[in-house]
Amino acid sequence: MKSYLLWLIAILSLTYGLIFLLPVVPREPNITEAPAYKVKIKPQSSLASVASQLQEQGIGSFSLFTQISARALFLGSKLKPGTYLLPTGASAGKMLLQIARGDRVRESIAIIPGMTIWQLRDAIDKHPALIHQTKGLGSKELLQSLNLNYPGLEGIFLPDTYIFDPEEPDINIYRRASQAMQKQLSQVWDQREAKSPLKSPYEMLILSSIIEKETGRASDRGQVSAVFLNRLSKGMPLQTDPTIIYGIGPHFDGNLRKADLRRDSPYNTYMHKGLPPTPIAMPSQESILAAIKPAQSEALFFVARGDGSSHFSSNLSDHEHAVNRFQRKVSPKTDLNK
Repeated sequence: MKSYLLWLIAILSLTYGLIFLLPVVPREPNITEAPAYKVKIKPQSSLASVASQLQEQGIGSFSLFTQISARALFLGSKLKPGTYLLPTGASAGKMLLQIARGDRVRESIAIIPGMTIWQLRDAIDKHPALIHQTKGLGSKELLQSLNLNYPGLEGIFLPDTYIFDPEEPDINIYRRASQAMQKQLSQVWDQREAKSPLKSPYEMLILSSIIEKETGRASDRGQVSAVFLNRLSKGMPLQTDPTIIYGIGPHFDGNLRKADLRRDSPYNTYMHKGLPPTPIAMPSQESILAAIKPAQSEALFFVARGDGSSHFSSNLSDHEHAVNRFQRKVSPKTDLNK
């Protein structure tokens, strides 16, 4: 028995010594962007498949040794798919522990609040780590691929930073972002007040996008929301420049002219009462919440102060004084701080 135990200890020592001392990762990097050896493991791969994939990519000479090593370390069912940067000259043990931890290469893309669908699609189409399955698809085709029933793509993707594996299909980003937005809209819509003039989560999304584009300072969101909701309740046109700019399209040159305000368009909220037909940007969670929970205010007008904040007025006379003070730089006849 003692002899048997000694032999067992010797065999285990030799096995673990080979697992942790014998280099299996080539000592020369196979990529230029980092001093490491890059390998990829496909999703839903069995241990035998993982070992075979590693061997095909130049790791070790025998896939059987990788399988034995993984089982000896109790990692056979814990190896995770993804793209890995392995230390050059690493042992099987070190490599397998890294893969079991899922310490892999990750990529990211940010959807920024206020970003339009044109900007988002351009960013996704140009991301080098994505497989571009949706590039060139029209709005209807992409909506169908996502099983969504909306008038368009604008506004339906929740701003956030989305982490993904290299060479992931780009539609996964659209799907995750749209599902996140659906969840957000559902949660916030349930908090609405009965007196809100908004009739659907989509109308809430449209208003949220306007709040996003009209707010220069986060603390003003509730007040901006109150102005637009008050106008909707009174049947007044929203008269908001960002909708005009959106109607001009992605080629807007940054100069909004009087002729633009007179040009008829579904997005001309000077000429048409109510909300525009679609959102005009991707709104943040904060703007979505503000659309349902506005500040308690009777304000119907606001004007930019020039420092990122806005001045709010409940009547046209006060608003005109504010415009003179903050836009035309005319000394006010009344104290606007009262």
